[in-house]
Amino acid sequence: MQENYLAKWLDGDLTDAELAEFKNSEEYASYQRIADATATMTAPDFDADAAYAVFKNRQKLENPRVLSLRPFKKFLRVAAAAAVLMIGAYFYLNSTSNETISTSYAESKEISLPDRSQVILNADTKISYKKNNWEENRNVDLKGEAFFKVAKGKRFTVDTHSGKVAVLGTQFNVENRDGYFEVSCFEGLVKVTFEKRETELSAGSSFVAIDGSIVETVGSDESRPSWMNDESSFKSVPLKYVLAEFERQHDIAVETQNIDLEQLFTGTFSNSDSDLALRSISAPSQIKFKFEGDKVLFYGENTP
Repeated sequence: MQENYLAKWLDGDLTDAELAEFKNSEEYASYQRIADATATMTAPDFDADAAYAVFKNRQKLENPRVLSLRPFKKFLRVAAAAAVLMIGAYFYLNSTSNETISTSYAESKEISLPDRSQVILNADTKISYKKNNWEENRNVDLKGEAFFKVAKGKRFTVDTHSGKVAVLGTQFNVENRDGYFEVSCFEGLVKVTFEKRETELSAGSSFVAIDGSIVETVGSDESRPSWMNDESSFKSVPLKYVLAEFERQHDIAVETQNIDLEQLFTGTFSNSDSDLALRSISAPSQIKFKFEGDKVLFYGENTP
């Protein structure tokens, strides 16, 4: 049988001779039964447009989706920038969020630190410390003079332009003025570092450096510095520092004429009574004083 007889038969294109030959073949009977069974079947209606839509949707679901990384990369850049800003802000705030307290002339002030350590500032004094991490770093920067009553805890330090003071828990006074540095211990132990040299002070002892040179001192049984009793006391201190302290305590401008500012002064003057203070300074120093407007002039006895 020709191979194309089946196709021609199904299409009705066989000649009579070809049809006779096809009917005599072994396969014809099977083909006829199949044709008879399917003759009663009807094909479903076919909507070409709907079929195309289904095909397109299936393609979208089955094909791998390719996503653009540009938006995600942009998000990562923004997130990284935000993280950098947050970290930078954290360290900036921890490094710059200093608490600063100061006093002016003729003023004192008492404050409490985060660990309840007490600090009393003398006139013309400024202290600063980092409040955020105080428990980890109990450090105070000092310019001027202050009395410290330190609560027990980790190491407590006071940094000044002249030197450093370190304690654990004690009471002490630190004065740091231009050319003058003094530390006095009233309770416990204090370690003073001055020009890479360490000195340990016990209660009643002091460390003094004037114009860069260490000065020998004698012990004292005082329980707190004299300025906290409204007095300023000096032992063999150059007169220029005495007059500077008078200016701070009384907020009165000082001028000098024909006097030796390096002469040593030992004595005490009142921080609350300016007239009494002037007499307390001038008498032992053998100098005179007079008011000229809103300032006081100290001058030598032989001044014209």
